[in-house]
Amino acid sequence: MRAGTFELVVSTVLSPALVAAFDGFTVSRIDSGRTYLVGWVDDQARLNGLLELMADLTIELVSVNRIPDVSMSD
Repeated sequence: MRAGTFELVVSTVLSPALVAAFDGFTVSRIDSGRTYLVGWVDDQARLNGLLELMADLTIELVSVNRIPDVSMSD
């Protein structure tokens, strides 16, 4: 997996304290009771760590999406 910006969508509105647990991620929006977190992921280990943190905090994950880098060409 190559590094990039990812969006993590969870099924609940996260408190500021919970958002702070996801170091380097910011809330891009809250919509229909879901929180959309966006941040940089360096590698597969970092992504796995984020997913494990969600499991440990019993946060239901809806989706993980790579945000395309518009500066890169095909």
